[in-house]
Amino acid sequence: MTQTTQASTWQQRLTRAWTHRGPLAWLLWPISLLFGALVALRRSLYQAGIFKSERVPIPVIVVGNVVAGGAGKTPVVMLLVRHLQARGLQVGVISRGYGRQSDDCREVCANSAIADVGDEPALIRRSTGAPVFVARRRIDAARALLGCYPQTQLIVCDDGLQHLGLQRDLEICVFDERGVGNGFLLPAGPLREPWPRTVGLVLHTGTPPAFAGFCAQRTLSRYALRADGSQQALGDLAGPACLCNKPLLALAAIAKPEDFFAMLRTQGLTLARTLALPDHYDFQSFVRNEYEGFTLICTEKDAVKLWPLQPEALAVPLLVTPEPAFLTQLDARLDRLLATHAKPTLSLPHGHTTT
Repeated sequence: MTQTTQASTWQQRLTRAWTHRGPLAWLLWPISLLFGALVALRRSLYQAGIFKSERVPIPVIVVGNVVAGGAGKTPVVMLLVRHLQARGLQVGVISRGYGRQSDDCREVCANSAIADVGDEPALIRRSTGAPVFVARRRIDAARALLGCYPQTQLIVCDDGLQHLGLQRDLEICVFDERGVGNGFLLPAGPLREPWPRTVGLVLHTGTPPAFAGFCAQRTLSRYALRADGSQQALGDLAGPACLCNKPLLALAAIAKPEDFFAMLRTQGLTLARTLALPDHYDFQSFVRNEYEGFTLICTEKDAVKLWPLQPEALAVPLLVTPEPAFLTQLDARLDRLLATHAKPTLSLPHGHTTT
């Protein structure tokens, strides 16, 4: 068994344990109490002003979650950026750049190496065209963004609910069908911090929703993208008359690859093989020759890393469509922020959830 396979197997085992309060969860529960104490201590140090929390002069929206693993944050960020751009707003995006090898503050450009900026920031930049900056401290990324793009009217932070060093005006917490799992903190459960707690908006990308909040539907686009930006209709890849003339191999290095494979099959695609890889897999050890007889089809997040190695691979965008009431609430809150220009510090989260 390879090291990658072992890591994936352990991750799957732990993820299963987080769905209920079974023996493994209870075994890890004492450690979760220590984790919870550290989370509470850190928050209290920010509240007391011992740790510094800083603000930028324009509104900041943080999109994140309270559970470990992907819940669909990045597609929601791209949805919000496109929505705000459609309103005529100048929007910038900041991120830590999870998984990148560098630790500096830099802009994500069209030719940036994924190892230097991270796969999700690269995808956001490619998909939306918005300026994107990454830094270990989000406040550094925000300041660098405003220094280069002073016309920016609003910043969207990809992840960062727990990054209390950056003050924010609105928090959007994203959940998938897992909800809060077994309700335990890490490592006994999936929670990064106690829930419920106060946030501005809750968005569920899973069905049925785990608890109160707005709902969003996740679907695949009707087309796949090539490395050059051109499109291939998914219908052309479906059924025995597939125009690619090669069997399809679907691969995914995301939190829940099987969901992606199931969505492809729902679109009528026949998958000769599937390959589930660890989330944020860098593809540097990807063996090209083994898959030369297949047409590779993957997610957009994987494609930004795979295309330099396999430029003929196809990427299928994931679309998130929220219920109209979510965008109505978002716009109402945003209008108030932009109209007043008074951006009071958001109290550090505690208490119960509001939507």
